[in-house]
Amino acid sequence: MTQPAGQAFELPVTTPVFRGPKHLRIALVGMPNSGKSTLFNAVSATSVSTGELTGSHQTYNECAVQIGFDEARVVSLPGIQSLTNLPHEDLVTLQYLLWGDLIPPVLAHEQTSPPAPFAPPDVIIQVVDATALDRHLELTIELSQLGKPMVLALNMMDEARKKGTHINSKTLSEKLGIPVVPTIALRGHGISELFTAAACAVREGEYPHPQPPSDYIVKALQPLKRALHQPELQKAFCVPYSFLLMQVAANDHYFLDELKQHFPQQLPALLELRTASEQSLPRSLGEELHADRHHRCATLFEAVSRLGPSQNVRGWRYWLDELFLHPQWGLLGSLAVFALVLFVVFEGSVFLDSITAAKLIELSANWQPQSTTGVIARAVSDGLIGLTGIVVPYMIPLVLLLVWLEKAGVMQRIAFVVDRGFHRIGLHGGAALPFLLGLGCNVPAISGAAAVATGRDRVVASLLITFVPCSARSAIILAIGAKYLGGLGVFAIFMLSIIVIAVLGRVLTRRYPETGPGQLIEIPQYALPDIKTLISQTWMRTSDILTIVTPLLVGGSVVLALLSHIGADDFINTLFTPVTSWWLGLPVVLGVPVLFGVLRKELSLLMIYQALGTFEIGNHLDNIQIMTFLIFLTFYVPCISTFAVMIKTIGRREAFFSIALSVTAALLISGVVRWTLEVFSWIQI
Repeated sequence: MTQPAGQAFELPVTTPVFRGPKHLRIALVGMPNSGKSTLFNAVSATSVSTGELTGSHQTYNECAVQIGFDEARVVSLPGIQSLTNLPHEDLVTLQYLLWGDLIPPVLAHEQTSPPAPFAPPDVIIQVVDATALDRHLELTIELSQLGKPMVLALNMMDEARKKGTHINSKTLSEKLGIPVVPTIALRGHGISELFTAAACAVREGEYPHPQPPSDYIVKALQPLKRALHQPELQKAFCVPYSFLLMQVAANDHYFLDELKQHFPQQLPALLELRTASEQSLPRSLGEELHADRHHRCATLFEAVSRLGPSQNVRGWRYWLDELFLHPQWGLLGSLAVFALVLFVVFEGSVFLDSITAAKLIELSANWQPQSTTGVIARAVSDGLIGLTGIVVPYMIPLVLLLVWLEKAGVMQRIAFVVDRGFHRIGLHGGAALPFLLGLGCNVPAISGAAAVATGRDRVVASLLITFVPCSARSAIILAIGAKYLGGLGVFAIFMLSIIVIAVLGRVLTRRYPETGPGQLIEIPQYALPDIKTLISQTWMRTSDILTIVTPLLVGGSVVLALLSHIGADDFINTLFTPVTSWWLGLPVVLGVPVLFGVLRKELSLLMIYQALGTFEIGNHLDNIQIMTFLIFLTFYVPCISTFAVMIKTIGRREAFFSIALSVTAALLISGVVRWTLEVFSWIQI
């Protein structure tokens, strides 16, 4: 259905929305080696807070995570085996789950600090190893007594299937009364659904079904239960009565010690009732509770699982995931996509350019008007030819490739694999492909970054993408550098670009200290995109760019042509003398190519030849000057089209800051390289 003009799109939002001060608090809990840390790392933000729980050496990790419209703080707690008779180092984990940054009366005499510096969780995500589900379910039953919404992350499902264990997550969810989400945290599968389920559990007020012990134990505990059901006990411990009953019945030393200190008159009677409860049981109450819980978990496991042949079917989807999501080999898949982008940039786009913009340039080569009107007409023509040279060979094919990778499910997998590496420069893995697109053209790359990032991440990604050598800058580097500097010199320039991007990424984190939340990268099923979707999405992502770039490119071409027409070349060269001659040690006549480079980088190469009066620039520039000039052009303002897109995506202020940043970086780096090479050359002499 077509949206009426002037009418805004309405997106359905489930209320209440957890944002700002009302954000969610999610606790990741699990037994050791359940994959809890892997899950946390998969969703963590670029900045993670680490600390110790009060009174222990147990560390936790905390970060912000965006769940659709909801905001959450996720804390990964130390591994824990049980909630009963815990050693002191593990007890603090239980204290956080119960009280968070609150100090209940039973803790008032022990310390001045609460168990943790943040509020107790709104929801608990228990991460379990699906290959040992029966053992992990015992902790699930204990956690269900805390009276908080819960979600079960059924992790390592691929390993369970390989071992022949087939788990019915829907049946398990029905029996526990909590959402159960199959996940493969190591490969990103199910993570988005897991956290969405956690937000829904809080929003809908879903709590676990009661998991009481067997009837004969419940009957034996009735007198003790009535004795513990007192308002003063509830006020002192601030825990559910059912949980307090289980802890006292299990002879938990911590809760019995607190009862002894705060309720010394009542403790003897409670102990007598506990002892009386054991009279009808075949063994001690603590042992009976543990054995009963173990039996119930075994029974539950049998009801929701079956053993059968291992599902080790390795079809094409499996091997693609091995290529893109494997912890070690996944980077090879990303490099394969990188190679594909390079092919499009240096093969496909070169061919398209040769049959479009190159033909137009050839047709207009003999048109050299002398009148002002003719000069303006030629400038308009050059601007449109330049636009054709950007849109047809680079923008459309690369945006089309980006859309195809996204709709096919490849882009999300690359983002997941490189996410941790991109954290080092303050970004998420979602920015990986826009950076690759920048090798072709920075214009669609910045637009791609705007599609996958928001806020601070969008700004930082856009600023850094301008330092990715686009195909135009790469063409200049290859055309001049390969001829005079050799392969090693060209390699050094590209490696310097990577180093500069990494360093600037760290620097920009100081200018933008606020960190974005962790991203839930959904790993969709592989799909073959249909042509209609590819065309419509490509048009949607390029149409606005054309309306902005066209007037600026044509207008800039007219201004520069008029400057040349009125004989301002000498003035421009003189104006740029402090840059070209004094700082960079280049001939003064290269001032005009520097200025015209902001219109389109390919023009710089042509105007270098024109300014020097020869195609053999080695007769006028030595290797140090060539290296200096190429480095300056590599980091200098990309082009006016890139600037126009930046205004649209990150705003006027940040776009002008980008110019200042690129000019400063280009002058500083090229100048330092020049002086370093000259000093090194002088030392060798």
